[in-house]
Amino acid sequence: MRNLHETDPEFMERYEHFALEEVVNEDGQQLEPSVRYMAILASLLGCQGLTMFCEVLPSALEEGLTPVMVKEIVYQAVDYLGIGRVRPFLTAVNEILESRGVKLPLPGQATTTMEDRLEKGSQAHVDIFGEGMKDFWKKGHINRWLAANCFGDYYTRNGLGLAQRELITFCFLAAQGGCEPQLISHSEGNMRIGNDKEFLLRVVSQCLPYIGYPRSLNAIQCINKAAES
Repeated sequence: MRNLHETDPEFMERYEHFALEEVVNEDGQQLEPSVRYMAILASLLGCQGLTMFCEVLPSALEEGLTPVMVKEIVYQAVDYLGIGRVRPFLTAVNEILESRGVKLPLPGQATTTMEDRLEKGSQAHVDIFGEGMKDFWKKGHINRWLAANCFGDYYTRNGLGLAQRELITFCFLAAQGGCEPQLISHSEGNMRIGNDKEFLLRVVSQCLPYIGYPRSLNAIQCINKAAES
């Protein structure tokens, strides 16, 4: 496949100036490189940007994301995007890591068992969203699955902290669109554990070139609504 710099030079000039210079260096909207790449990878999962994900991943690894962190981003995406949309990304990550000499499988990161995943997942839910979530899992089987599977199987894993996990969840939801109620809720969750409004707005700014203006503007509305609650 020919390089886009050869086939579309005018487009690439403007795109790269905007995405890689203007956005990255915008005063008041900057993020640490590793945080920025974490958000971008999660957003590319959310919007199904597999080709761009593969192009960005090497830079993310060079800017401080570890193979474990990348795998954790992809694993957690399954609960918010479904395995049908995440499976190609998992294959691509494995191929890229192996091409860079990373031995797979990576060391295990699970901290729960099949016996305590519900209990520990429910506690993680409470830690993020407050005591009102204590008995949330008792309100139906989907809620029980959410506590045991989403939070118990993934949020409790090592490799990423709770604030990082809430950040990538915010990006999954913002990038796929159509999840505004959940995006408001997870904006609130982010703010509760230290990812404040200004931080989330910077995240949206840095992800905008990858997810577009409509979903970015919707995400900003959701952040503002969450901040008012």
